[in-house]
Amino acid sequence: MSEKPTNLSYPVTDFRNLTSQIVDVRSPSEFSQGHWPGAINIPLFSDNERDAIGKSYKRESRLKAILIGLKFTIPNTKKLLEIILKTIANKKGSDKSLRIYCWRGGMRSASFAWLARTIGIKTYVLKGGYKSYRKWVLNQFESDLPIRLIGGKTGTRKTDLLNHINHKNIYVIDLEGIANHRGSSFGSLGMEMQPSTQQFENILAESIDEFNSCEAIEIWLEAESSNLGKCRIPNSLNKKMNKAPNIEIIKAKNERVDNLVKIYSKNSQSELKDAVNRISKRLGPNRTKEALVAIEKKDWPKACEAMLDYYDRCYEYELKKKNNINSIDTSGLSLDLSLIKILNEKLNNL
Repeated sequence: MSEKPTNLSYPVTDFRNLTSQIVDVRSPSEFSQGHWPGAINIPLFSDNERDAIGKSYKRESRLKAILIGLKFTIPNTKKLLEIILKTIANKKGSDKSLRIYCWRGGMRSASFAWLARTIGIKTYVLKGGYKSYRKWVLNQFESDLPIRLIGGKTGTRKTDLLNHINHKNIYVIDLEGIANHRGSSFGSLGMEMQPSTQQFENILAESIDEFNSCEAIEIWLEAESSNLGKCRIPNSLNKKMNKAPNIEIIKAKNERVDNLVKIYSKNSQSELKDAVNRISKRLGPNRTKEALVAIEKKDWPKACEAMLDYYDRCYEYELKKKNNINSIDTSGLSLDLSLIKILNEKLNNL
């Protein structure tokens, strides 16, 4: 196979329209901090190697840094080629080319692309690298978005309702699902490890782009505080959410307790106690003790009731700041019937 004579470089909007596998050639720690969703990491340098090259560039010269980079790369050339071939072999479909990016679209992506082309693989390099992708991501939150929020007290099954929606005019973004966190002291229990805030933003931006490409006319989100665990909702999006019309879901307290028991009783007593202790100052000594004793006895309804008053008061305080609210009582209704009632309501216009 002959080497391809050119290295095609594409801006973000064109790069994302291609169908080939995306390869992030940055170091593992860079990739972990945030990457293009769906990309795989084939690092040209390890974290330590990248650090050594960077220090050489700053303290000595660009040429010295390049020579050190070659020193690290050349012994790994065979291994890199094998990984590239395996990546191509595992790619489904007929497109066996590669989309490649590094931090700025510079030497790392160009070098990796050259290596791939030596074995006949067509490559596309992201112009401006991951830095340009991040600019695209942040721009997604600046555009006007037709948002409607689903709100309600703890235990009203807001997330379940959102994920149950199948309506062509409604696009649902599950913020808690993306963040792997339910937004309270108990929010991480039973969830997978959270992404970084940067990666949370990347996935969220891709969801907004998907909305812009579909038939839906509204985006429905769950009403959230600005933080979901360690993931922070972008400020520009959070401002739009605070101004958006809100559907308040109302359910009887006993149903809410039952729903919470189903979610949290699966977790260990030690995890639940830790979550209670994290908010002990806000619960107060009496409710904290009541909740901890109930958990120790595995009296799950009692444990939930001990904390609901605190969470309900927090919700009611935040609700006073909201306007344009439709309150809909779904007590005693299944998810299907709840959604029918919600969608049949005359909702306030966006």
